[in-house]
Amino acid sequence: MPDITIDQVQGSYDVAVIGTGVAGLAAAVFAALDGAKVLMVERTDAVGGTSALSGGTVWAPLTRTGATVNDADSRGKVSAFLDSAVGNFGDKAMREAFLDAAPEAIATLEDRTQVAFRPYPKHPDYEWDHPNPTLNGRAIEPEPFDTRAMGKARELIRRPIPEFTVLGGMNIDRVDIGHLLNRYGSAASFAHVVKIVTRYMRDRAVYGRHTRLVMGAALVGRLLASAFELGIDLVRGTSVAALETRGGEVSGLRLVAGGKGRQVDVTGGIILATGGFGRSEKRRKAHLPAALGEHSPSAPGHTGELHDLAEDLGATYGEGNDQSAFWAPCSTRRRPDGSLAVFPHFVLDRSKPGTVCVDLKGRRFVNETRSYHAFGKAMLEGGPDTEAAWIVADAKAIAKFGLGMVHPGGAVLTPFLADGYLIQAATVEELAEKTGTDAECLRLSLASVNRAAETGEDADWGRGGTPYQQHNGDAKLLPANPTLGKVETPPFYAVKLVPCDIGTAKGFRADTSARLLRADGTAIGGLYAAGNDLHSIMGGTYPGPGITLGPGIVFGSIAGRHAAARAQETKGQDVAA
Repeated sequence: MPDITIDQVQGSYDVAVIGTGVAGLAAAVFAALDGAKVLMVERTDAVGGTSALSGGTVWAPLTRTGATVNDADSRGKVSAFLDSAVGNFGDKAMREAFLDAAPEAIATLEDRTQVAFRPYPKHPDYEWDHPNPTLNGRAIEPEPFDTRAMGKARELIRRPIPEFTVLGGMNIDRVDIGHLLNRYGSAASFAHVVKIVTRYMRDRAVYGRHTRLVMGAALVGRLLASAFELGIDLVRGTSVAALETRGGEVSGLRLVAGGKGRQVDVTGGIILATGGFGRSEKRRKAHLPAALGEHSPSAPGHTGELHDLAEDLGATYGEGNDQSAFWAPCSTRRRPDGSLAVFPHFVLDRSKPGTVCVDLKGRRFVNETRSYHAFGKAMLEGGPDTEAAWIVADAKAIAKFGLGMVHPGGAVLTPFLADGYLIQAATVEELAEKTGTDAECLRLSLASVNRAAETGEDADWGRGGTPYQQHNGDAKLLPANPTLGKVETPPFYAVKLVPCDIGTAKGFRADTSARLLRADGTAIGGLYAAGNDLHSIMGGTYPGPGITLGPGIVFGSIAGRHAAARAQETKGQDVAA
């Protein structure tokens, strides 16, 4: 296992990758596949960054994996969709470079590494007010990953957000959730639950943790296992103190860890994949909305430290984004150990029948079933009354679907009520009093969604008006509009929501080879970016699931291969000299 200390870092590498999220891991793997000697540098002690905490969906159109569920998609359709959904907010040349490279990049990972993807029969794009959205095929997900063969290397992977696990640490994905909710409804679901729970209990006894990874952690695990197979060196708990240059091009870096320093020559290139600047107080103030709070469900490593060094070399941020980060409504709760849980409300409650979302005055202010990014954007742009919001559920809805950190399926509510995370009220008037909302506004909001539930059409906000929005409802309960059910059965419950950033969209300008650009448009030789360090090719819009990880993998592959080729050219020049 090439997990090394700073003392073991060699003096020269072909390619160095800074950051070990999916983009960084992909860059390292592709560089190594092309014959490069690669060093990965991780500032924290855990591998995976925010990628390991994510759902793991990868938006990568026209792959052979996606074609197994949708063989009617085409390059023209995808381009038209993005041209409309992203438009002038993003660089079309970068989008086209992404579409050019995505199918082969995914195929290479599947053919030559331990990475394996699967499609879902229904995994729709988010935005349907544009030409050619799809129900499936563009978004693919990693297969669950058994880490037992990795040995102790599994301990390097960042652990999941505890509130996303069950039974004190069992990892579950959307397939598992479906079976858990239906465990007494079918023999197949019951058998599935018995299998995964038995595996988890055995893992806890033998390994101290669940060895079956799902979603983003599975993708990180598969890429990390592949990196180690390829002989890539990984040094953790290590910062980059300087980027060295020679003749105006990046030629190396200086590492520091535990009071020790190490100079490293890099012949091909250095790839920044540190996850953006979401944890930088200075850059948050400069680039993110003033209404945004400090809380985020993202990992702690993306402090933007490397951005200072890149800017010193002339790198510049992109401009013209619709949004400078990607958003999600989140709820917060203090854990027993004193740490703060920040829980993103992606799909498990906002779109379910029997719920409604209101602002601080008790008024509906958004179509609850839009994507988490669109929901967060509405909060941030709605003024003082939407700087926080409430998600409200009745007794039937919370029992079946849960609410935020209250897990679906009849969770015990007492601890959530005791610490104030969950508010309970016997009447709408009492709920208004406890939430500080206006009772008449709240009553009208419930009346609005209840009226829509009767007709199957939300005339006020268009809830459940697209295939994506309906996908996150409950089609078995309400086939006409799966998101609309009455909020009428007391007691009523509420959880407070705040807008949070889940990743920055503003990043460094680059060319289609992922080389960072100066203000005059010239490339900085030997300096690349991928993931959230690269300016979003979606322009801060969020047209579909996985639009960060998909481009992260693809531009990681582009950067890794370009840097590896540059190293070979340098070696050839040295031999000739």
